[in-house]
Amino acid sequence: MEWVEIIGILAGFFTTIGAVPQIVKAYHSKSVGDVSVWMFFAILAGVILWTIYGLIQKDWPIIITNGISMLLNGTMIYFYYKFTEKSFTRKKR
Repeated sequence: MEWVEIIGILAGFFTTIGAVPQIVKAYHSKSVGDVSVWMFFAILAGVILWTIYGLIQKDWPIIITNGISMLLNGTMIYFYYKFTEKSFTRKKR
C-alpha cells in the first residue's frame, strides 16, 4: 500500500468518526438543544454525493467511509427530531 492510499484511508476514517461524539452525547443526554440539524443535513448531502462518486469510480475506501458517514449523520438527524419532539411534549404538560 502506498503512502497516498494510507493518507486517504486515514482521512476517510477520521472524517467518518467525526459525528460519533455528538451522537453518543445526544443518545445519553436525550438532548439536542445546541445541535445545528442543518449542519448534519449539509454533511449528509456531501457524503451521499461522495458515495455516488465512489460508486462511479469503483473506489471502495470512498464508498465504505462515506456510506458509514451517511448512516452516522442520518442517525444524528433522527436523534435531533426524536429528542426535540420529546422536549416539546414535556414543555406542553
